[in-house]
Amino acid sequence: MQLETDLIHVARPEQRPAPVNPPVVRTSTVTFESLAEMRDTKQRREQGERMFSYGRRGTPTTYALEDAISRLEHGEHTQLLPSGVAAINLVFMSLLGPGAHVVIADSVYQPVRRIVEGWLRPWGVAVDYFDGSAEHLVATLRDDTRLIYTEVPGSLVYEMQDLPALAAIANERGIPLAVDNTWASGIRMQPLAHGAAVSLMAGTKYLVGHSDVMLGSVTANGDIGQRLRETAITMGQSIGGDDAYLALRGVRTLACRMETHDRQARELGEWLVGQPQVVRVHQPSRPEHPGHALWQRDFTGGNGLLTVEFSADTPAQRVDTLVDRLTLFAIGSSWGGFESLALPCNIAAARQLDTRWASRGPCLRLHVGLEAVDDLKADLEQAWAAVQVA
Repeated sequence: MQLETDLIHVARPEQRPAPVNPPVVRTSTVTFESLAEMRDTKQRREQGERMFSYGRRGTPTTYALEDAISRLEHGEHTQLLPSGVAAINLVFMSLLGPGAHVVIADSVYQPVRRIVEGWLRPWGVAVDYFDGSAEHLVATLRDDTRLIYTEVPGSLVYEMQDLPALAAIANERGIPLAVDNTWASGIRMQPLAHGAAVSLMAGTKYLVGHSDVMLGSVTANGDIGQRLRETAITMGQSIGGDDAYLALRGVRTLACRMETHDRQARELGEWLVGQPQVVRVHQPSRPEHPGHALWQRDFTGGNGLLTVEFSADTPAQRVDTLVDRLTLFAIGSSWGGFESLALPCNIAAARQLDTRWASRGPCLRLHVGLEAVDDLKADLEQAWAAVQVA
């Protein structure tokens, strides 16, 4: 069946009568009929079978969400974490160690740099950044490289990378390639299908879709998938049944929500390009975007994100004032919910290798929610008019 159909039917109870979604299981302790049954469960779990044995190791509710995300990501094993950042840390913790070397794309989510400086380097891990190209990746790899970590598209201005080419380099050298897939959220692209070893997501964003749950996921195949799971259990990383239930509810409507976010963001982006104060709109679906051809090849659509770049002589304070004057676009971190959001972003501070941003204008990231697009346009118009008057 098509993915959209599978997401409606995967991980639903098979026995009838039954609810359409698995019920919420809240528990820490799991009891057994006998010690023999308990010991058999433990033995099967140690052999790699997913067994309901203790709340921290998973419940029927979390297993249902794992199965849905595995289907979404085209992978075998999914581990759930309490946030996207926890998912990033799980990948680093599982696949790196003191004395190892990791290569990270320069355009990744900004908290990755805090992880690098906060504990990877102090832990004895060597870190280099690459510009996203296959050529620079090859030049940056070392004999002790144990992981390549990237995000496609990149954060904030959505730099595209040739993911199959990066995966071919990684696989030829036996180095796992981990990809942050939050932008596509599985519904628009599956890194494992392009040769990556690990795909991770902040399910907090589009997967949940209602801005009411923190969630991370890591999906992989074979031994790496089992290794990630065991590390998470060892580190005590788990989520509760209520969060899993809410996220699974979000999965059911992910395809149709993403279609609406994509359509509305494209319409708003086209309108913004025609505004005199806008220098460019960063959005992979736009033909003038530098990575548009790669996006067309590897992705099945877009999402609700776009970033507006203003002229170099625009004061950053003017962008701040614009955001303060908006009424429908809320001010807040994150994205992927039903609501529209606006947040100024400093690209120069988020890049280490790309120095061009030091001389370019300020940027404003918008997440286009499910409101009527004409109302969002009117909100931007009134806010800009208020800024001009001020």
